[in-house]
Amino acid sequence: MMDQPGRKAVAQQHGLQSNHLTAPMTELRMEVAALSDVGYRRLNNEDSFGYDSKTNIFVVCDGMGGLAAGEIASYKAVELTLKTYNDLSNQEMKIEERLRSAIANANETVWNMAQQDHKLRGMGTTLVAASILRNRLVLGNVGDSRAYFLRDGDCVQITEDHSYVAEQMRRGGTIISGEASQRLRQFITRAVGVHPNVEPDFFVLDLEPADMILLTTDGLTRYADANKLAHHIYMHSNLEEICRGLIAIAHEGGAEDNVTCMLLRVS
Repeated sequence: MMDQPGRKAVAQQHGLQSNHLTAPMTELRMEVAALSDVGYRRLNNEDSFGYDSKTNIFVVCDGMGGLAAGEIASYKAVELTLKTYNDLSNQEMKIEERLRSAIANANETVWNMAQQDHKLRGMGTTLVAASILRNRLVLGNVGDSRAYFLRDGDCVQITEDHSYVAEQMRRGGTIISGEASQRLRQFITRAVGVHPNVEPDFFVLDLEPADMILLTTDGLTRYADANKLAHHIYMHSNLEEICRGLIAIAHEGGAEDNVTCMLLRVS
């Protein structure tokens, strides 16, 4: 599905689907490609992604919950984040404030939906978002979906996972390895829609031509560290081809979860 300039693209992916665009910026231009895949073990895809090429807001979510609840949580979080961010675009607000308000509104909506329908109780979603104004990039995240920043051949994880294992490591706790670590990584400590309020983390960077930003769910990052991601991304120039290769990395590892990646490049 191709997004036309100025139109909103929201896609909840089932199987392998893609979006690709070139988004105009005031000083820089952004190229974007995104793919999502159900993986080998799951029957449905609880990941969602979306973006708006007019206001330069990009979102990836990984839902959780019984039956279809995870799909609903991730889809609504993407939809509401984009809508709220766009609704605030004409107000005198810093983009950090706009993104914070957008995530807060998405959280409130998902939470209220779960409270009003017992079939949706316990649903929630991770969220990682990038908002861009001129050469300023703001990243926001809740949960363990990640944002990576790539420049001059290097790849650095910018966001910090809100998961039990990651929090233990940051506190200097015992490093758990093997199967126990993999199981515990699934326990996230923050998510959109699980509580009435949520506190995202925010990161701000200045962009230069050729910089890239990767937004991705843990369906990919469990199989690839930053070095492996950089090696693959810098081997190719076509963004959609790169995303297909990232999905393939997850497949080679077993693809036990849904996997979604969105790659942005400054040109």
